[in-house]
Amino acid sequence: MLLCPSPGSDSRYAGGMPLPVPSPEELLLLQPFARIGLDRIVLVATASEAARAADVLLRAAAWGFDTESRPTFQAGEASEGPHVIQLATLEQAFVFQLHDEACRAVAGELLAREGIVKAGFGLREDRRRIQHKLGVEPRELLDLDAVFRQRGYRRQMGIKAAVAVLFHRRYQKSKRATTSNWARRDLSEAQLLYAANDAWAALCVYHALRETLTGSSASAAPAGR
Repeated sequence: MLLCPSPGSDSRYAGGMPLPVPSPEELLLLQPFARIGLDRIVLVATASEAARAADVLLRAAAWGFDTESRPTFQAGEASEGPHVIQLATLEQAFVFQLHDEACRAVAGELLAREGIVKAGFGLREDRRRIQHKLGVEPRELLDLDAVFRQRGYRRQMGIKAAVAVLFHRRYQKSKRATTSNWARRDLSEAQLLYAANDAWAALCVYHALRETLTGSSASAAPAGR
């Protein structure tokens, strides 16, 4: 089993007070957060691949969740995303491409399934786009930003700040991958690593919150509707 790093020994909320978020300068001094490699990432593009991925995912009680969309560069241009949906267990991350209708259907069924937490950051827009593109209502989305707000953080955390607070590590994100073409059929290795690790790291944060916070946050703060 590929385990997430353990949260720092001072990651508990002493007296209910939130821990300080490192400054940009302090972040640079932290050691990098470990990432999962390509050997743990599964690209899902067909119906058969989606069925195999679903078989693995449905054995877990919680998934890390994120989406990627091709950027828009003109004012008023509507996004056609998401083009990629990422779902991660502790052992693997699955990157679903949505070109194939049957693959889209499986991804939609997974997101609509009850009884499994889908944890991620800033999920309001992801929910809206999934509803529009896949025609399903995602169930049991857990917006980790909302969990941190419940614990006293006034700013939007995001994955970088959350990893720094909980693990004392620096989460690295590629700006080039962020603005890359997620609608392409031949996703690059850099894109796969970027997408998969965003979902996997979100799951690590979810498990760390369950471990370090009293009054489990796992069932609280669903994503905005």
